[in-house]
Amino acid sequence: MENTAMSVSEISSTAEMPTQRSLSTAAAKNLATTTKTVPQMQEITSRWLLKILPWVQVSGGTYRVNRRLTYAIGDGRLSFTNVGQQVRVVPMELTELPVLRHFDDDSVLGALADACQQAEYPAGAVIAEAGADADKVVLLAHGKVKKVGAGQYDTGSVLGMLADGDYFGERSMIDDGARFDATYVAVTACTVLTLPRVAYLEMVQRSDRLREHVARMQAQAAKAQNAHGEAAIDIASGHDGEPLLPETFVDYEMSPREYELSVAQTVLRVHSRVADLYSQPMNQIEQQLRLTVEALRERQEFEMLNNREFGLLANADLKQRIHTRSGPPTPDDLDELISRRRKTQYLLAHPRAIAAFGRECTRRGIYPQHLDFHGQQVPAWRGIPMLPCNKIPINDTHTTSIMAMRLGEEDQGVVGLHQTGIPDEYQPSLSVRFMGINEQSMISYLVSAYYSVAILVPDALGVLENVELGHYADVPAGTEG
Repeated sequence: MENTAMSVSEISSTAEMPTQRSLSTAAAKNLATTTKTVPQMQEITSRWLLKILPWVQVSGGTYRVNRRLTYAIGDGRLSFTNVGQQVRVVPMELTELPVLRHFDDDSVLGALADACQQAEYPAGAVIAEAGADADKVVLLAHGKVKKVGAGQYDTGSVLGMLADGDYFGERSMIDDGARFDATYVAVTACTVLTLPRVAYLEMVQRSDRLREHVARMQAQAAKAQNAHGEAAIDIASGHDGEPLLPETFVDYEMSPREYELSVAQTVLRVHSRVADLYSQPMNQIEQQLRLTVEALRERQEFEMLNNREFGLLANADLKQRIHTRSGPPTPDDLDELISRRRKTQYLLAHPRAIAAFGRECTRRGIYPQHLDFHGQQVPAWRGIPMLPCNKIPINDTHTTSIMAMRLGEEDQGVVGLHQTGIPDEYQPSLSVRFMGINEQSMISYLVSAYYSVAILVPDALGVLENVELGHYADVPAGTEG
């Protein structure tokens, strides 16, 4: 009788390798059709700015914004340079002061810059007192200053905030009896440059060109104008009898702002072998084109916000820019931003700025509402949607901006500019033009998007600047590192 007993090692080997009784899933996959997605792309965002803007057809490629003649000029900001602790205003930047606007004598501007005197003020120090003789122009090189006026109830009332590049006391350059209109108090440690009125008047006497320029600016400032600096329209009201009515006309700007359509372009290349052999179940050219168009639209929104020539952040009127009171965005800051224009329709902010605003609301026990907007729940303040936009930049000091907008031509707001009906149009104002096939069998397409954005009147767009995202007080004790 044959010995059928198995050794322990043979039994162990048999247990480790069971007999296969059906087709394995690994082998079965060779006969199966894999379910695929279309190519995914992390760069795609909500692009709220492109969605909410009303688009104006610009058939000639240029959009001209006609406005009433404006006399008020020179409300810009100054730039400074420093060597160690020594700060100097850039001479040409002095032309941002109203009386020096368009003055182009470099030697005179350099002499005025040299005449500026540097001063340091600690937080809480008074830089200028309301009602005091305005014997100097104060240029704020660094820091934050609050403008305080007389209050109704024996307390000061904060009229506004000034920060790097702002100035005050400029009326002393054209008015011998000018006085400071408010008390200016340093909120943080401040570095300022002061241009004494005496030094300025000495330069006016020495320079014939400067003296003539100042005389022209004084004559222009004396012309009748409304609160916005526009040439006044004379109107009589509240009279009786038969008085002689005023005669008037509406004057226009002689050189209105013109916006030319900008372009974002790229050349898409697809090998003909890829297009011919690998386009099932998805067309390779269509998928390549879809993702390219998405990238172009992302770049378009970025340029419409940040381009130095026409971008909203760079072109917002400086009178419509305000600073946060304490750093992080508070309900008070947004209220002031909204109040500076009629019919604020949208707030646009970086997602981190929206989160910072939420923290400030929570700190005060306030819970902002949410709105159903285009099928999504978005935060809102005072009934105004606050839309996220990650293309609003965050600078090296972890601060950013929040924008408030009014839209449309009818409301004299912000409008997007494009031209539809262009050759080989793939989407409105976006064309895909076949460029041919080269010797390497590469199929080429020129993909172009044409666009711009215009601000019809200054108060259509406001910007809350220096919005602090990570306030030190928000960090729990012991976790600073």
